[in-house]
Amino acid sequence: MLVRVSHNVVRPADPRIEAALFGAFVLLTIVLGIAPRSRVDWLLENVLAVALVLTLLLAHRRFRLSTLSLGMIFAFLCIHEVGAHYTYSRVPYDQWSTLLTGVSVNKTLGLERNHYDRLVHLSYGLLLVWPIREVLLRLTPLRGAWLTLLTLNVVLATSALYELIEWVGGAYLGDDTGQAFVGAQNDPWDSQKDMALALFGAGLSLLVLAGWRRAPR
Repeated sequence: MLVRVSHNVVRPADPRIEAALFGAFVLLTIVLGIAPRSRVDWLLENVLAVALVLTLLLAHRRFRLSTLSLGMIFAFLCIHEVGAHYTYSRVPYDQWSTLLTGVSVNKTLGLERNHYDRLVHLSYGLLLVWPIREVLLRLTPLRGAWLTLLTLNVVLATSALYELIEWVGGAYLGDDTGQAFVGAQNDPWDSQKDMALALFGAGLSLLVLAGWRRAPR
């Protein structure tokens, strides 16, 4: 069934694609859940991820997202699960880059810390802004600039909410687990930078969307 909203047509994903993405997520979570660096941090990091997937499952009969939105959610969850396995501040992306290409990302870009957490927050904006926009498009009468503004606000608000959860969690967990969960790496502006990256990613993704919609078919 097609859901028509103004000049937008949202095509729900094929059930086979939905099942494949769900199965792949479950498999990935199980594999990366084997011997993570910190079991407590892995569990904490997966609370929101599992909550998101359960919400999609519970709403499936009455509200089905498009293939593109589900694919973006799946891509973000894959990036997140890698971070949950190693903890965000210890994902060995620089070692992988050096091994595969002979080029150190950190040395090339002059980075002094592990920036995988920055990638996750940027990806949150880039990849989840489209599903958020699709939900708002179908559930609210907003269109045009107001729809864009609300979508960006939701991305920024949920990013801020996550930073608050990190703050509360980090304050009550033990030192090692708290540091792994927060992942600030001694940066006093870590939370602000994370939220800014999510907002930047969302804005960039919406610009690409606007350009794609204006492009000749």
